[in-house]
Amino acid sequence: MTVALRSPSKVANIVSVDNAPVDAALKSDFAKYVQGMRKVEDAKVKRQSDADAILKDYAEELPVRQFLLTNLVRSEDGTHQKWRIPIKYLAAALDNMADFPFKDPDGVRFNKPALFVRGTKSHYVSDETLPIIGRFFPRFELVDVEAGHWVISENPEAFRQGGFYPHAF
Repeated sequence: MTVALRSPSKVANIVSVDNAPVDAALKSDFAKYVQGMRKVEDAKVKRQSDADAILKDYAEELPVRQFLLTNLVRSEDGTHQKWRIPIKYLAAALDNMADFPFKDPDGVRFNKPALFVRGTKSHYVSDETLPIIGRFFPRFELVDVEAGHWVISENPEAFRQGGFYPHAF
């Protein structure tokens, strides 16, 4: 969303998955996830299944763990798994992660197609944010997917088959 608003000539259209152009409070679970990711890093696990076993204490839901594990990669020396983004940077950014840099929806607009997919069990794209979305992105369409915030991980089939790709773009 930020790139589209900052440099609209470089963006043809956007798809925002369970995010709105507003400052939002991150759920407290995010700090827990970072703790678990730190434990995985400290353990220098060799396999993703070992990382998943550690993460179970910090994220009960399998789709959440699966999403987190997509960011696990082999270390340069090949001896263990590590996080694509170093945990120290991720942890330091948590306080500002849900901030949106544009505050005035009348000051800038993205006038190309914009698709907003929201999880019906998530609080990040509430009905109250829809007018603000419309001011920043006047050509937006909204599609609901039965899921929480981790839409693609929690309900990949509904996301994939949502039927929203052709009519939005």
